[in-house]
Amino acid sequence: VSMENKTNVMEFILHGLTQDKTLAKVCFSLFLLFYVIIILGNLLIIVTIKSNRQLNSPMYFFLSYLSFLDICFSTVTAPKLIHDLLLEKKTISFVGCAAQVFLGHFFGCTEIFLLTVMAYDRCIAICKPLHYTAIVNKRVCGWLVAASYLGGFAHSMVQTLVTIQLPFCGPNDIDHFFCDVHPLLKLACTDTYIIGVTVAANSGSISLTCFVVLVVSYAVILASLRTRSSEGHIKALYTCTSHITVVVLFFGPCIFIYLCPSTILAAEKMVSVFYTIITPMLNPLIYTL
Repeated sequence: VSMENKTNVMEFILHGLTQDKTLAKVCFSLFLLFYVIIILGNLLIIVTIKSNRQLNSPMYFFLSYLSFLDICFSTVTAPKLIHDLLLEKKTISFVGCAAQVFLGHFFGCTEIFLLTVMAYDRCIAICKPLHYTAIVNKRVCGWLVAASYLGGFAHSMVQTLVTIQLPFCGPNDIDHFFCDVHPLLKLACTDTYIIGVTVAANSGSISLTCFVVLVVSYAVILASLRTRSSEGHIKALYTCTSHITVVVLFFGPCIFIYLCPSTILAAEKMVSVFYTIITPMLNPLIYTL
């Protein structure tokens, strides 16, 4: 009720990906296939890890949570996008929009923290193999996952509360296929410069800082491999290659979107499709291969 008293807008109109009906039908079939692959592929990883006693190391423990987050993260936007591709008028309620902002940032930020935790796990496993089981035990793994979720929740609460408290007087057209902070800031009936800087500092700094931590972790790993045999060198690189690939595919678009809020809308839509649908679809393929 308090949110509705501060705005005259009860719903938003989404422009979606395209206004071309033929292209929309093609995109519908394509994204529906992608979403099915996301669900089945990530579920297959989770079921395989949970049912196989040999896959009980921390690496697979974290991977099962990453697959779960991929399912949740893509589900925030993909079903709505797929459904809207067949509609003339694409709308979303004010409450639904706020929920989409919260859940998108919650699952997305949690995944960023979890990928950073996975880099820490690989760093300890390769650099301190004799102490690995003592340092990264089951209790530590549980706390690291819990900390990732708590960090994602704190980040998402800040982003959502800052956004929904803005006054929206109209227009209510969002030139995007889902609700996010930057498109909503453009519709607010007030000066949003300071809020925009706060949002960029929050989202962008988290993505950039975690990415720097990841780069440093792998620099330490590469430095430690100089003293290893060629066989150990190759084995360690194989272990890390899949994680590095996922990190680049996920962090690159996030840094582009949230550190460059003035990007061209068409480019922003394509990049958003990439990290909300394409990357979660590719993760099972990357890790299983």
